[in-house]
Amino acid sequence: MIRFGVSGLPPDGDDAAFLDALVGRGQTAFEFAFTSGFPWKEKRCEAFGRLAAERGVAISIHAPYFAILTSDDPEKAKLTRSALEHTMKLGHAFGSRVIVAHTGYVKRRTPEQLHRLAEESLEIIEPKVRHLGVALGLEVSGTDRAFGTLGDIALIAEKFSFVHPVVDWAHVHAMSGGALTSKDAFLGVFGFLRDRFPGWTLDPLHCQFTDNEFGHGGEVRHLPYGKGTLRVGPLVEAAAEAGMRLTLISEAREKSSHIAIQEELEAARSFVQPQAPAPDQTRPLASGRVAFPQDLRIVAEGDGWVPVGLERQVRLSNPDKPFFPGGETKGDLVAYYHSVAPVLLPHLRDRAIVLARFPDGADGDWFYEKQAPSHKPEWLPTAPLWSGHRGDVIDFVTAPEVSSLLWIVNLGAIEIHPWLSRVATATTPDFAIFDLDPADGATWDQVVTAAEVIRVALERLGLAGYPKTSGATGLHIYVPLDPVHPYERVRHFVEAVGRLVVAADPGLATMEWDIPRRAGKVFIDHNQNVGGKTIASVYSVRPRAGAP
Repeated sequence: MIRFGVSGLPPDGDDAAFLDALVGRGQTAFEFAFTSGFPWKEKRCEAFGRLAAERGVAISIHAPYFAILTSDDPEKAKLTRSALEHTMKLGHAFGSRVIVAHTGYVKRRTPEQLHRLAEESLEIIEPKVRHLGVALGLEVSGTDRAFGTLGDIALIAEKFSFVHPVVDWAHVHAMSGGALTSKDAFLGVFGFLRDRFPGWTLDPLHCQFTDNEFGHGGEVRHLPYGKGTLRVGPLVEAAAEAGMRLTLISEAREKSSHIAIQEELEAARSFVQPQAPAPDQTRPLASGRVAFPQDLRIVAEGDGWVPVGLERQVRLSNPDKPFFPGGETKGDLVAYYHSVAPVLLPHLRDRAIVLARFPDGADGDWFYEKQAPSHKPEWLPTAPLWSGHRGDVIDFVTAPEVSSLLWIVNLGAIEIHPWLSRVATATTPDFAIFDLDPADGATWDQVVTAAEVIRVALERLGLAGYPKTSGATGLHIYVPLDPVHPYERVRHFVEAVGRLVVAADPGLATMEWDIPRRAGKVFIDHNQNVGGKTIASVYSVRPRAGAP
């Protein structure tokens, strides 16, 4: 549940060898310290990011120290905004989830003035970076001269969804007068974070760690690990108890401190990890009707079952319950989603999910559920999004990792329906969708022909489309977009292309809303491109015979 890494700059030379050495030391994260400027160009960042992704190493960037949000000098403010924008652009090249920046300095200004300056900067930055899919992580301040307590960052994040908290535990320790000496103290911080930030911004929680010396005004300086009073063991215990996933970056200046922090982290992690049950206490989750590539095993606990080997404990119910007409069970459904999780989860990342729940299986009654169930585990992150239809905020579930996905599926969610937009850019989708539905009398060959015509039209526009079977009789064509266009504009675009296809071959396709008049043609539906409207995800099972 904790990725550990260090901060620094790789030496010039063999980037693959550098990453292999990190992995060999058990480090699965690395933070680029671009604190003085930008020594790397975008092309090298892209190449390094690909190598890191192949090795499962998460990359983040610390922005230049001068790149803050609270400069009141217009020219300096413009320069700092440009530096933050460029850092986020490089973060996108690396494939980073977050870049780290300092909020600013007090300099005899009131909290109201500082918040106003930060918000003015973010209002200018947001439209330039929102399409990148990279979070701006604001690091909690470590002295009374700096602006950016967790409370300050929470207020900013309420207005700007691409802002995430970054917890520098040494800073929190210093500003609390050295209070972080127990598991309960760390749990208190986790509780505050969960109360004030949307869950999807905390999973994983990006953190920094080192030992330090502090005084009345906060942090004085970093210390070699063990010379101060901050220890990583209680943090590991608290994260395990709270079900928090962390990316933990050592900012120590000495290699010996990196090693000491990692060794203590590993020792604490082995202490808090539950002991694996004996093989004779477990059984396969799946029924055996389907051969899955991974044999996920479960162990009885109370009146339910718990999968073995997951990061978080997920309680499963009724794994042997028949769920499909062919006899496939609920356990088979969960086992399937566990098997495809590595390829499915990237498509669900940072997206609100609507559940299509079938409590009694594919042939039973079913319903859509948007609001996260009240009995969800505390660790499952939600995405609060405004619903114009309801006139209220809905807390949607999200699935950032496999435990969350399996908990959702255990609700009887045969289908997984993610939004077309990510939470941080909820009003601007990053896909356009052409929904091709053969009307009565139309053939599959006609559907394929219509898709080919759409492909040609998209190519002429410099766009690419990716087909996906609908799970029934049609096709969905996904067109990746930068998330800068509102849903209405995207819907009009799909409609315009669809009408071109109809004009090119009126006997092939139709956009006629009168169902009898669609007969023998492929209906091109552009109205899937609406905020809050969803279709089944790639790799989603459908509630039909054979569990397609």
